[in-house]
Amino acid sequence: MTRLPPSASVAENAGGDRLFAPAAARNLDALCNLLAVHAPPTGRALEIASGTGQHVVGFAKRLPRLTWHPSDIDTARRASINAHAADADLLNIAPALPLDATLPGWAAEHGPFDLIMLANLLHLISTPATQCLITEAAAALAPGGKLILYGPFKRAGELTSPGDTRFDAELRAADPMIGYKDNLDMARWLSDAGLSPIDEVDMPANNLAFIAGNPSP
Repeated sequence: MTRLPPSASVAENAGGDRLFAPAAARNLDALCNLLAVHAPPTGRALEIASGTGQHVVGFAKRLPRLTWHPSDIDTARRASINAHAADADLLNIAPALPLDATLPGWAAEHGPFDLIMLANLLHLISTPATQCLITEAAAALAPGGKLILYGPFKRAGELTSPGDTRFDAELRAADPMIGYKDNLDMARWLSDAGLSPIDEVDMPANNLAFIAGNPSP
């Protein structure tokens, strides 16, 4: 099981089953703006590792013609996702799926999706898990579908801020298998999974987003 430092996941109780993560609140607007530009307007959307559920509620409000399928491996997080969705009273959010996207085989069970969205997970899992996730996500995309991956990354092997250097060191001290992935590796793994074109978008707080498409037949 992956070991994480306390700084890697901060969520507080917000009443009932609801959890609240300050980081999720901070980056929600930027992610919604990213999706407004790059997401397909309609279809089925999967959010991998939905966490507290704050993101998927914001996404569903901003892109109401997509049917959102949140997911998480953690029971408490899935309860929080469903509670946030119930509070929002939105018809385009399905019940949270118990999905571990780092394991092989889930694409055949759950796809196809017109959009797959993932925020802030890849630095918390190993390189083999990341490669498996990308391969399965590519297989789970419908023709013409989009994969969007967001989070902190190295640039050409370098950490580009003191905060990133400190956090990456904390992650690797807790578990040597995890830590920041490199943007050049990401582009290669996405290409190896058959996705193109691949765009890299600078995001606030020194983060990156990768936008990769599943070519239409």
